Amino acid sequence: MGMRHASRMSPDEREWFLLGRQHFERGDDEGALRALRPLLDTHPRFADVHYMVGLVHERQGELEEASAALESALAINPGYSEAVIALAGVYERRGLFDECRSLMERSAGQPLRNDGDERVDATTRAKLSNLHAAIGDAYAEVGDWRESIDAYRKALDRAPGFHDIRYRLGVALREAGLPSQALAEFHRILRSSPGSLEAKVQLGLTYYSLGRKEQARNEWDEVLEVDPSRDDARMYLRMVP
Repeated sequence: MGMRHASRMSPDEREWFLLGRQHFERGDDEGALRALRPLLDTHPRFADVHYMVGLVHERQGELEEASAALESALAINPGYSEAVIALAGVYERRGLFDECRSLMERSAGQPLRNDGDERVDATTRAKLSNLHAAIGDAYAEVGDWRESIDAYRKALDRAPGFHDIRYRLGVALREAGLPSQALAEFHRILRSSPGSLEAKVQLGLTYYSLGRKEQARNEWDEVLEVDPSRDDARMYLRMVP
C-alpha cells in the first residue's frame, strides 16, 4: 500500500494519516477510524484513506460501509490492486457474486501472460486467481456450468499452474456436456503431476461418459494399484460391465 498524494497534506494531516496507518496496521480499528475519518472530509481524494477505512469496516463486519469505502478508493485510483482484491472479497461475503465477477472482469484487462509480464506481482495474481475461482465455485454450486467455466478460465489466466482450479474446470466442462475439453484439462494436470490420483479418477469418469469404457477401467485400475483404499475408483469400476 502506497501513500497516494500524501505530500499535499498539511503537516498536521500527514501526522494524522501516519497515526491512522499505524493504528490500522496494529489492528486498532477504533484508533484508525478516529485518525482517518477527518481526512475523508478534508482530503476526500486520498485512495489509501478510503482503502484503510474500508478494511476496518470489513473487519468489524460492516460490509455495506466497507463496500462504499473501497468503491471510493477505486473511483479515485482504478488501478489500486489491493482495493480490487478487498472489494471483491467483500462482495463475495455479501453474496454479490455478479458484482464480484464484474469487478474482476473490469480489473483483469487483457489476460496476463506467463512469460515475464510484471504488471501484477505474483502474490496479487494468486489472490485474484483465487477470487475468480471462488466465483466459479459459487456458480458450480447452483449448476450454472457455463458461468463456472468462464470464471475458472479467468482464474487460470492469472495462475496457469493452479491445478486444483484446473481440476474443477475439468469437472465443470464434463458436467456442461464438453467431455473432450475436460479430457484435455485432466491430461494437462497429469502431465505436470503424474501422481494425481484425483485427476486420474476424473479422467476415468470422463472416458466413461464418452463411452470409452476400457480406457476408463484402465485409469481406475491404476488408481487402485497405487492406493487400494480409493473407494471412489472401486465404485466406478462396478459401473463397467
